[in-house]
Amino acid sequence: MRAAWLTALAAALGLAACSPAQPGYDLDKASPGAVDQARLLAATGDGDNWLAFGRTPDEQRFSPLDQVNNETVKNLGLAWSADMDTARGQEATPLVVDGVLYVSTAWSMVKAYDAASGKPIWSYDPEVPRDTLARVCCDAVNRGVAVYNNKVFVAALDGRLIALDAATGKPVWSKVVVPDQKSYAITGAPRVVKGRIILGNAGSEYKARGSIAAFDPETGDEVWRFHTVPGDPAKGFENPAMEKAAKTWTGKWWELGGGGTVWDSISYDPALNLIYFGTGNAEPWNPAPMERTGDNLYTSSIVAVNADTGEYVWHFQETPEDRWDFDSNQSIILADLPINGTPRRVVLHAPKNGFFYVLDAKTGAFLSGKPFTAVNWASGLDPKTGYPVINPEARYEKTGKPFISVPGAAGAHSWQSMAFSPKTGLVYIPVQEAGFPYAAQKDWQPSAIGFQTGLDNAAVAMPADAKVQAGAKQATTGSLLAWDPVAQKPAWSVKYPGPWNGGALATAGNLLFQGTAGGEFIAYSADKGAKLWSFPTQSGVIAAPMTYRVKGEQYVAILVGWGGVWDVATGVLAGKSGTTRNISRLLVFKIGGKGALPPAPPLAAVPLDPPPSTGTAAQIAAGGQTYGRYCSACHGDAAVAGGVNPDLRHSGALNDGAAFKSIVIEGALQHQGMVSFRAALKPDDAEAVRHYVISRANEDLRLEK
Repeated sequence: MRAAWLTALAAALGLAACSPAQPGYDLDKASPGAVDQARLLAATGDGDNWLAFGRTPDEQRFSPLDQVNNETVKNLGLAWSADMDTARGQEATPLVVDGVLYVSTAWSMVKAYDAASGKPIWSYDPEVPRDTLARVCCDAVNRGVAVYNNKVFVAALDGRLIALDAATGKPVWSKVVVPDQKSYAITGAPRVVKGRIILGNAGSEYKARGSIAAFDPETGDEVWRFHTVPGDPAKGFENPAMEKAAKTWTGKWWELGGGGTVWDSISYDPALNLIYFGTGNAEPWNPAPMERTGDNLYTSSIVAVNADTGEYVWHFQETPEDRWDFDSNQSIILADLPINGTPRRVVLHAPKNGFFYVLDAKTGAFLSGKPFTAVNWASGLDPKTGYPVINPEARYEKTGKPFISVPGAAGAHSWQSMAFSPKTGLVYIPVQEAGFPYAAQKDWQPSAIGFQTGLDNAAVAMPADAKVQAGAKQATTGSLLAWDPVAQKPAWSVKYPGPWNGGALATAGNLLFQGTAGGEFIAYSADKGAKLWSFPTQSGVIAAPMTYRVKGEQYVAILVGWGGVWDVATGVLAGKSGTTRNISRLLVFKIGGKGALPPAPPLAAVPLDPPPSTGTAAQIAAGGQTYGRYCSACHGDAAVAGGVNPDLRHSGALNDGAAFKSIVIEGALQHQGMVSFRAALKPDDAEAVRHYVISRANEDLRLEK
């Protein structure tokens, strides 16, 4: 095994010999991706490697390494960098196993590098069809891989789970693990628990029924599956948990799947033998069209299941009767903390809804909960049960009036990973302070393609009004928040000009690392929040950093590349962070690093030059409705795109109705991700959208003048 591994590595790198293995690691037994359950469970004390998504099963994202610390971080410099071959949002956390770095990129590509030198070892492209974007809410992203038993596992955007040989990157097996490839996608990183690959999926804005499943790493065969919402009662229930959940639903929720997808946030406690995961929103967001009432279990909840069987153990619902897209898929941290003077194993969670929860890890019992940012959809939590006291105005489908919720659909905290430091006792949260307007669509009906939210996005679209836009931008910010989970109060915070900043990393060197949407990679003191070091990344950062050690030298790595839902869907507000540039790279730092990035290409401004607006008022209004439902998810609110996807106000097809129709109806650009909307729209609808975009472009042009 040793000879085969050395030969493969030398051939891949073009080297005559392999670098020595990590100190303390037996080279004679070394093989690429040599990770087993014992190593995963011992990861807490293994600072050399970063073996899993959150480093340890408890997802604390805390490293015991301290060579880079308060005193030495000022000498941190670029050791090496690698350009990615896709300019989409980059959300992955790299893994490092015995001196080899594995990272996934947008479009579910996977790459392996020598972790010390940056020399490429192998690259794999699953060739995800670009039209998969039609069933993905939030860019062509991937959050990472898993390594186990000499294999690298990646969940492809189109619903495949793929096992790669860790030495060569060649596929070992590939299986479709979603119910269909029309409404489901996968963006999350697989986890390994007790020798099985644990994975959920995405799709709660489409027609998906959420679930989490365990797969055999040697074959890809499914071992168990737990659904998060009940199916059609007429067909019976898979288990008592589903029968119990069905009592909290009304209407025919199963016709749209129900939602509740597990698109991120999977943790594991080996002592309790429990897997914890968060679930997504109920579908559609607006509950009225499907006559959906009740708490709608187990959506917007944390659920714990038996790691061996997937059997339900407990749940805690954070947002009952969710109509705001307040997913609970944000990172779930397990920790031992003194609660009321008594040590307890607890779950720490900061979901989209703006409240920070502390739960008992064994039973799910509510211990405490406080808002960690501004919240107006609820006035607080019941001190005994943790049940929210919902603001009646927030039930927009009942009032018939728009409701501007704080936080909004992007969440007070989204998928960007938070971290916990056992040394400071603080949780570090990438916070978003951004509202969102909700309005119910009258007479809404499900469609064959696109988002199924039941919202009237046209009614609440950002107007072409300079004062309104300036006010919205001023009110839309972000921060890095250090939160004391025992006292349930902030310890310190750092304000940012915009939201959608990257995930966090805490280290024993009293450091807290985070990348920003404004294009900085920053180190703060973990105890006080003092800014100690920064590096200009040339692109917005949304991923979380990690750290590792090779031959006694500590490295810090971050995947850079602006994108994700904030860029894709928020339009005029996406530029608030200071950059809409995407330069996708892996950046790796060490003390004394002397590397430098090439100069960034100029960010050329593209002037608006639309054709004259000739559509009728009725045509433009109808086009705005159609655009809001079918187009805004990818091309931005009010036809203002964020930067990664095309801004239709600049499209040459606006000048030619036939050309526009060929794209929207006939699918002329389907291989670039723009599929045909023939299943839901007619040629007249496409023409109305064209006139709406022309009208909006002319309004925005007048603003610029």
